Amino acid sequence: MSQPLNRRIFQIVLVLAAVAFAGVAFIPVFSAFNHPTSLSSSATGTSSSALSTSEPTSNLEDQVRGYELVLQKEPDNQTALKGLLEARLRLLSHKQRGEIKPSDIQGAIEPLEKLTKLNPQQSNYAVLLAQAKEQIGDKEGAAQAYNSILSTKPGDLKALQGMVKLQIDQQRPQAAIGLLQDTLSKAATANSIQPGTIDVIAVKVLLGSVYTFQKNYSQAASVYDQAIKENAQDFRPVLAKAMLIKEQGHNEQAKPLFQNALALAPSKYKDEINRLAELTLPPHTKITVPSPSSTGSPTNTKP
Repeated sequence: MSQPLNRRIFQIVLVLAAVAFAGVAFIPVFSAFNHPTSLSSSATGTSSSALSTSEPTSNLEDQVRGYELVLQKEPDNQTALKGLLEARLRLLSHKQRGEIKPSDIQGAIEPLEKLTKLNPQQSNYAVLLAQAKEQIGDKEGAAQAYNSILSTKPGDLKALQGMVKLQIDQQRPQAAIGLLQDTLSKAATANSIQPGTIDVIAVKVLLGSVYTFQKNYSQAASVYDQAIKENAQDFRPVLAKAMLIKEQGHNEQAKPLFQNALALAPSKYKDEINRLAELTLPPHTKITVPSPSSTGSPTNTKP
């Protein structure tokens, strides 16, 4: 399996953990700074239709200066902080990805840091702050932002997603596994105090995504099977296992799982599941498929 495809599947399954019951779409939270208008929408609560990139740059620059003047007199004015963040992000959306400089992103970091401090219970700001720090290469700052959330909200899925992705990017898959296993160990106690604090199925899908990235397919399959056994009505581990089997080239074995996931999933996810089921491998990808006489599980076969 080519590394780019392996990473692509890891990214999809990583996001899959947080969909449906957490209300998160099939778009990685960690891609927000590649799509500044969507980030602005999630940060400020503004509808995406209102965040058109057609607004002249000069108007946005005027807005930035106006908000900066307000904040000179009222540094904790959250309306101005949110407006400044939105305007700077909309300026980013006017640029091509390759044109965005660290200094441009730093302009979004400043109001995000303030909003994070002023709203410690709203993890979205801290997650966006972590993403921004990743974009400028401040991995330690990103980790601190994620850990600030997880120290009080160990089940926060966006923070878990972001931290796992960060650790994978740093070539630290064992650290990601340890984080997720530790989260699972806290689940029973946390959920007995406040039900739903930690989404066990989601965390297991995240854990399976890390094993999948390592190409430890048998371990990933085992984790997905446990999750399916715990909640047979949850489509997430079913879909994750279907993608795992498909990644190994066993398309026919994966089809029933895709169909089951499709039947279990809410309507808003069905189109995406169909797209994933039709995902094809690059022509040059080489995969070893077991012989018809093999009795081993397809999830135990590595490319």
